[in-house]
Amino acid sequence: MPATRSRTENWRQSLQDLHQKNGAIEITLPHHAENANTADGDHASLIWRVRVMGMNESEIVIEQPMALGRPIRLQPNIQLVGLIAIGQNRWMFKTQNLGETEVATSGGRAIRGYRLRMPTAVERCQRRNFYRISTVGLTLPRVDVYPIVEPDSVIIAETANRCQILDLIDQKSGLGPPKVTESVMPEVGPMSQATLVNIGGGGAGLLFNHAESSRLDSSKMYWLRVGLQPHVPAPLGITARLKHTHIDSAQRAYAGMAFEFGHSPNHEKFVVDQLLRYVAQVQREQLKRQAVE
Repeated sequence: MPATRSRTENWRQSLQDLHQKNGAIEITLPHHAENANTADGDHASLIWRVRVMGMNESEIVIEQPMALGRPIRLQPNIQLVGLIAIGQNRWMFKTQNLGETEVATSGGRAIRGYRLRMPTAVERCQRRNFYRISTVGLTLPRVDVYPIVEPDSVIIAETANRCQILDLIDQKSGLGPPKVTESVMPEVGPMSQATLVNIGGGGAGLLFNHAESSRLDSSKMYWLRVGLQPHVPAPLGITARLKHTHIDSAQRAYAGMAFEFGHSPNHEKFVVDQLLRYVAQVQREQLKRQAVE
């Protein structure tokens, strides 16, 4: 029996192995337009890596997801999509937040976690698209990636990015008059395109196709423009440093990026606020739909 088929049929054991190795799964909030054949191209899905803290026949216990050190609150009964990754293989499943819990770590410290409904089955993601199965297709955020030529130039760009997004939020809320909002770029080199495949405590994982990955250079800093429209009305500008890369079976490059906020703590708080705002809006939209169904 092929290894991938065996793992699909024995996914509970694979999940147990992840738990015993202090491993992680990925979770995301699904959008309304997901169905058997389509994904909502206008609503990008953020994916978080979370450790598996425990499991039984009916539940998976995960640590609370974080956004740059700040906890992300998941509402009770919110619907989620889970992903299990082992090597180059990936499986997805639908689940539900059953509520908060406290989990004891190996050091004896109690941390907040969430109880997720154990799925009855998982489905292997399509070979050409690691984030699609027959019933769910996730649209990952697009990221424009620029090598930074002059590091000090990001200070003005970050300030302009905050002003642009806050002005657009005010306009959308009717709190301010229409303004001309333009993007201000730091001094950068040629752009590459990537997708945001996960976000963690202090950075993100980006996926580049083979042609784009040849431009990556670990000695450089990068200016990332992360598209989370419409929940964040303009791309988030973030400075990051390349920490590591690896090539998958399709010759795509996975790049681990560490965010850099040393020169601008105000921008770190702003970025976190926008990520939390995104999560709150997506959950609010889902709960409204549940209320009328």
